[in-house]
Amino acid sequence: MAYYIGYDLGSSSVKAALVDASSGQSIGITNYPENEMKIISLETGWAEQQPELWWKNIIKVTEKLLTETGVNSSQIKGVGIAYQMHGLVTVDKDHNVLRPSIIWCDSRAVNIGNQAFLEVGKEKCISHLLNSPGNFTLSKLKWVKENEPEVYSKIYKFLLPGDFISLKLTGKPTTTISGLSEGIMWDFKENKPAEWLFEHFGISTDLIPEIVPTFSNQGLVNKEAAKEIGLPEGIPVLYRSGDQPNNALSLNVLNPGEIAATGGTSGVVYALTDRTDSKESIRINSFAHVNYTKEKPVIGKLLNINGAGIQYSWMKSQLASSSSYNDINELAARVPVGSDGLRIIPFGNGAERMLENANNGSSIFNLNFNKHQSQHLFRAALEGIAFAFVYGINILKEDGVEVSRIRAGNDNLFRSEIFSKTIATLTDAKIDIMDSTGAVGAARAAGVANKDFETLESAFSENEKVLTYYPLTDKQQYKEAYDSWVQYLENRYK
Repeated sequence: MAYYIGYDLGSSSVKAALVDASSGQSIGITNYPENEMKIISLETGWAEQQPELWWKNIIKVTEKLLTETGVNSSQIKGVGIAYQMHGLVTVDKDHNVLRPSIIWCDSRAVNIGNQAFLEVGKEKCISHLLNSPGNFTLSKLKWVKENEPEVYSKIYKFLLPGDFISLKLTGKPTTTISGLSEGIMWDFKENKPAEWLFEHFGISTDLIPEIVPTFSNQGLVNKEAAKEIGLPEGIPVLYRSGDQPNNALSLNVLNPGEIAATGGTSGVVYALTDRTDSKESIRINSFAHVNYTKEKPVIGKLLNINGAGIQYSWMKSQLASSSSYNDINELAARVPVGSDGLRIIPFGNGAERMLENANNGSSIFNLNFNKHQSQHLFRAALEGIAFAFVYGINILKEDGVEVSRIRAGNDNLFRSEIFSKTIATLTDAKIDIMDSTGAVGAARAAGVANKDFETLESAFSENEKVLTYYPLTDKQQYKEAYDSWVQYLENRYK
């Protein structure tokens, strides 16, 4: 038997999975640590983590996975890596980390990116980068240049978090087109790094690591890493991707018109298109998807919804703390579509980018003490989050996305029939609920790169489909409730 190992480096923990190299079947998944990894915040709005801590946790999770599955490490033939997007790691010529990583949720570089957007020109940024430079990796590197010149002077290469893990495994600093695009450093028109933006920031392109294909032999596990992590020396790192593109791959979302959705604390809609243009640069971010090529450009348009599962979790803790989500979903199902006029705007978890960074909190409208009960609040909460997803999907449609199908993970929100049927009906797209994870996807992608699976699609199993929600033919009640919700939303935020 032979296996591939996949890692998914998050900001809270590292997940790891083993898949059978012949079938792609997952044979084990685990995570480490059990408590969330520490985020360092020396100033308001800052968020940093120690890259060496990531590596230590990669070592621990590998040991844990091999112990739990009983697999001998000699049976592992390749590695796939998924990772938290947009982070910045800096290393010197000896590959020593120079400072903590400035991670995805750090906001110190907002003004740097916004100023560059204005100085370089919105039209050039959008047409070449598909985005504003924003608070992304290159802007964070510019912050280091301006504020920590002694650190900047020692930088040999800058890396994304997944690039750092690959460096620790192989000793080679490398990156990918997809990775450069997530850091807003890739020129889609010129099909090369955005040299003009590096020049604007006064940053040498010599700091860019070697660019390798997303699916390829990206380097071999060296002797030192093999000794530390317990993997065989000489096996290849075969795949690397940021977490959102990798999540889409894990859900078998690979073609234009397909959407990968997640409904955790916050919600994400990641839609694929073959259009390398965008009218949106603030509300949507566009990246090269894992299967992007110049000849066949597949672009992932990402839209984030901060106020999603956190609202439903808050509602549960305040009104039904001893009940399960299934219990409150059943209560909500007793209420008709539209929640008898009760409307809830779910945005109470910080600034919402799709509302142009408005931060007006959550709102409840039309609450009638003589009519509405807890079950109305539960249904209105689910409908409000679903309406927010639909509102976001409509923004994506206006930006050129043609929706054919939606795939989602098997999380609390999408397990709710009210939530999923509301989205399916209003978008007129079926929703497949899949039981898959990012670490499994990364492991399977490694197998694709190594030719054990003929195509990306063949690496994934329809057996992982938990259920499918179909659009209802009678849409009128849903449409009326949604239109009413949008009216309240736009009166509140605009």
